[in-house]
Amino acid sequence: MTARTLRWLRIGRRCVLAVAVVITVLCAGLLLAAIRNDQAITGNLGTATAEVDAVTWDRTIIRFETPDGVVHSPNNGVLYPSGLVAGDLVRIEYDAADPDLARVAGRTATLTLLPLGSTVLITWLVAVAVSWVIGQRLRRTAPRTPEAVADDAPVTSG
Repeated sequence: MTARTLRWLRIGRRCVLAVAVVITVLCAGLLLAAIRNDQAITGNLGTATAEVDAVTWDRTIIRFETPDGVVHSPNNGVLYPSGLVAGDLVRIEYDAADPDLARVAGRTATLTLLPLGSTVLITWLVAVAVSWVIGQRLRRTAPRTPEAVADDAPVTSG
């Protein structure tokens, strides 16, 4: 194997670990954002009954009326929407200062721990496995120095 190939393997190993770090940081950021959203809602709590208008792969759209008579439909959907289907009536909690920030009542950022934790765990399992395989290949194909060859020589007693 050429020195150039070995260099690319080393770079690839670093890239795999860098991607794992980036994914971990992104997951931590998502958790912190969910906690921040929950604090905003809890700090200025409003409640309402909302109707689920649509459920797509990336969001669940709801519609609800605030006490001032204004109908709101958050563009980003409702937080923690698992298990909802179009037509459901659901109790929600929202930030009274920003009614576009709403969550299903009783659900909090703790619901993000399992998917984010699983993502981080699987990411690191794959990253460590790929890094180990690359490391094994590097060890097998690395040019051997005369000292390494001498270390592998059989020992004779004399």
